Amino acid sequence: MSLPLAMLSDWHVIVLLFIVVLLFGGKKLPEVARGLGEAMREFKKASRDIHDDPQPTVNKTPPAAQPTVATPQQPSEPKQG
Repeated sequence: MSLPLAMLSDWHVIVLLFIVVLLFGGKKLPEVARGLGEAMREFKKASRDIHDDPQPTVNKTPPAAQPTVATPQQPSEPKQG
């Protein structure tokens, strides 16, 4: 199994960078990079916070007994006697 990005040669990377510069312009690239860096920092912080949160305690006592439903009994036959 090969990754598509692993198959890029040096020329591919240069062409991609050139296209990015053409699309965004030289003035916008620092802003885009800054925004990307902030997004990565926020993601790392959120993943660290999730990892550091304590696990909820599990209640090890058995649940309360469920009330049993009484089944109706058939009336007994009257005694003859």
